[in-house]
Parts: sequence; structure tokens; C-alpha cells
Amino acid sequence: MLMAVNYLGQVGAGVTVPQLFRANDRNIYVVKLQNNILGPKVLVSELLAAKLGELIGLCFPPAGIIEISAEMIAGSEHLQELGVDPGRHFASRFLNRTQYVSRGNLKKAVNAAEMAGVVLFDHMFHNSDRTTNGKNLLLRQEDYGYKLYAIDNSHLFRSGRWTQQSLQKLVSVIKPYYRYAYGRLLKDHLSPDDFLPYMEKVAQISDARIKEIVGEIPGEWLSEEAEREELVRFVSRRRDMAEAIWQELCNYIPEVRGGRQWWGGKKAAESGEKKLKWLGRKSSSKGGG
Repeated sequence: MLMAVNYLGQVGAGVTVPQLFRANDRNIYVVKLQNNILGPKVLVSELLAAKLGELIGLCFPPAGIIEISAEMIAGSEHLQELGVDPGRHFASRFLNRTQYVSRGNLKKAVNAAEMAGVVLFDHMFHNSDRTTNGKNLLLRQEDYGYKLYAIDNSHLFRSGRWTQQSLQKLVSVIKPYYRYAYGRLLKDHLSPDDFLPYMEKVAQISDARIKEIVGEIPGEWLSEEAEREELVRFVSRRRDMAEAIWQELCNYIPEVRGGRQWWGGKKAAESGEKKLKWLGRKSSSKGGG
């Protein structure tokens, strides 16, 4: 677990009013606090996304739990004004030299195909916020070119204040989010094939691993056992729906790149063998536990 060693001030954007801290690994982190305006379930969603994103291989910044000490809070008037409690909060690595993704700069990205994993993830967990909030996709110049990063998973399940009942209502829903950057990605950049590596990784996430991830959520963030159990059920069910979600997304990819008619006509002959191979691997991975 990370430890906060220096408070650097407010980030300056976001409904959850994130703050900047330097941690004991010498990196700077954007920290969302337990007492943010939306409540601690924002931190639950963020940690869940970070853990699953690592397993699936998504282009999220490194993230995890950070401890803020009582001594640090006592030494900062601003943290006291914010009402920060000592304890565990959520930290995501701060990325410098970034720009927001737009129609003009998206074509610069060298890892646009990696966004297939993020698009799939956001549809699995109903993160519609990333399609409407222009500040949740960043482009960063790195040694090998401009890389896309997806940030801010506070609105999984369509809300920062999800409940056991809202999860139950959403668990079987497949809804395409086709606005702004996602519309451009599906129309101009992604193909159905780009999703396959991520679907395979999703299929390999076991029920036991899901329970372990939910079990790592701090008790002060999520105290109700019934909500933890519902979260496990939701993640497991959405894992098993990944292929159906993929099929829906293919309706928004032009036919010239294998979309729309992906399951019919001449495209079926081209994709049938690849699909059978993927389903075979999926079956083997589930059979192996």
C-alpha cells in the first residue's frame, strides 16, 4: 500500500475534488478522498476498475490504495478544511504533459487499438461517463509516440452512488454508449478483432479472483456485506456477458473493417474460424477452473 509523504494541493478539476500527493514511491498521485461529495463508493468503483483493468491489460494509469496519516492532516490547514480523515483513500498515478482527446488529435495515438479493451470494460460496467466527459481520455507524448490513457472510473454502474438495487437492475442490460470519442473510435479506428485479446482475458477471470478483488476493498469504503456479495454477482455476470456486449458493439463498426455484418453473409465465413478458436480457448480456460 502507498503512503502519502507530501501534500501538493488540489488538482483543480472533478466533482470529487481530487487532491495531489507525493507517495513513498516518489511518484505523484491524484487522490480521491473518502469524504468526497459523492461518498466512498466512488473509491470502491475506482479500486475495482484498477484491479480488473490490471488483469485485462487496460491503458489505465497505475493506481491503488494510499494511506494518509493523521500527522500529515494536522500539518495542512487545507486538508483540515476539507475534513479529510486519516486512513485509506484512492490514488491514481498523475500523468504530466497530457492533452484531452479530440477529433483532431485522436489520429496521433499509437495505441488506439488498446481502446477496444476500455470500450468493452466501460460497456461491461456501464461507465457512460467516459463517453460524455471529455476529460476522461488523455493523450500523452511518450518516447515511442502519443499514447492514450483512460482515467476516472468513479461513475461505474452509471452513478457514484450505486446501490444493491441499482446493480440488480443493470446487471442484464446491454446498452451501447456511442457518443463523442467512442463514436469516433468505433467508426474510424477499431475493428472487431481488436476486442478479442481483451475478451479472452476477461473470460480467464475466475469467480475466486473476483471474490478476492472485492474482498480487498477497505471496510470503511464498503461496510455492507450484502453490497459486497451483489458486487461479486454483478462482476461475474458481466464477465459472462462479454461476448454479447461485443456483438452489440460490432453493430457500430463499419462493414469495411468487419463490423455490422460480422455475424452474417460473407463476413461469417471470414470470422467463423476465428470465433470458434476463441470460444474453444474460453471453454478450456473455464474448464480448468
